[in-house]
Amino acid sequence: MNKVILAGRLGQDPEVRYTQSGKAVCTFNLAVNRRVASGAHLEADWVPIVIWEKLAEICGNNLLKGSRILVEGRLQIRTYEANDGQKRRIAEVVAQSVEFLEKKRTPSEGNADAGLTVDSFGKDVFPDEEIPF
Repeated sequence: MNKVILAGRLGQDPEVRYTQSGKAVCTFNLAVNRRVASGAHLEADWVPIVIWEKLAEICGNNLLKGSRILVEGRLQIRTYEANDGQKRRIAEVVAQSVEFLEKKRTPSEGNADAGLTVDSFGKDVFPDEEIPF
């Protein structure tokens, strides 16, 4: 089973691009805290996140640097050729759902709904206690 769940903060504003076939892809690095061996303090691991299609557009329109999110997805390790001709490997998380853990923030402040979860189909997912029936 290949399943990854991470909670952290965006290290930069998300970047949304489009493939030649028109599919949206959103990328950013997620800072995820971990305790060091002594347990006295935390250090951040920077995890590359890739999001596709409608969910990519939603994240690109609603997230900013510093936003707290929870990402659920799968680990992908791929190989690519760098500009210098060297083959490189990268590990990244391909997100299948993203939960916004705080209110939407604007560059000058922060406002909107907290706790919104969006699945890979771009539909809102509500916690059980908020289902309207």
